[in-house]
Amino acid sequence: MNARSERDELLELIVRHSFERRKVTLSSGKESDFYLDLRTTLMRPRGIELAGRLLFEKLAGGPRVDAVGGMVVAAVPVVSAVLLAAAQAGGSWRDLAGFFVRKEAKKHGLGKRIEGAFATGQSVALVEDTMTTGGSTLDALAAVEEAGGKVARVLCIVDRGEGAADAFAARGLALESLFGRADLPV
Repeated sequence: MNARSERDELLELIVRHSFERRKVTLSSGKESDFYLDLRTTLMRPRGIELAGRLLFEKLAGGPRVDAVGGMVVAAVPVVSAVLLAAAQAGGSWRDLAGFFVRKEAKKHGLGKRIEGAFATGQSVALVEDTMTTGGSTLDALAAVEEAGGKVARVLCIVDRGEGAADAFAARGLALESLFGRADLPV
C-alpha cells in the first residue's frame, strides 16, 4: 500500500472513530463546533500502525533528531508508535530515543519531569495527536529546553488550525502535521 492510500485510510479511521460534530470546550479553553479524540483511533491496531508509520516517514524526511517525545498523556501512544516504526525501518533509526514530559515533576522516586530516554544535549522532535493552540506542547518544549535539550521539530497528526502553527512559528519552529482542518468534515 502506498503512502497516499495509507494517509487516506488513517483519515477515514479518524473521521469514523474520533470525529464528532458537537459544541465542546477544548483543553485550551476555546469553544469548538467539533470534537476530535484521536485516542479512539490510536487505540486500534491499524490506527496506531498508520499514525506511527506516517509520522515516522515525515520525521525521517527532515532534519535528523536524537529523540522523539511529548506531553503525557496524549503523546505517549504517538511516541510509542513512532519508535516502533523507527525500529522497523532499521539502520541508525534503531537508536532513536523516546521520552515523555509530565505536567509537573514527580513527588517521589527521582522526582523527574521528563521520563524515558531523554538526555541533556539531545536534539528532539515533539509529537502530539491533536494541536489546537499548541499549549501543552509548548509546555513540553519549555521542559525540554530547561533540561538542556533542543527542540528541532514539532509534529502532530491533526492541526485543528486554531493558532498552534503561529505559536510555534513565533519560536522559530514549523508545525508539521499529517492533516489540517481542511481535511476534516467541518
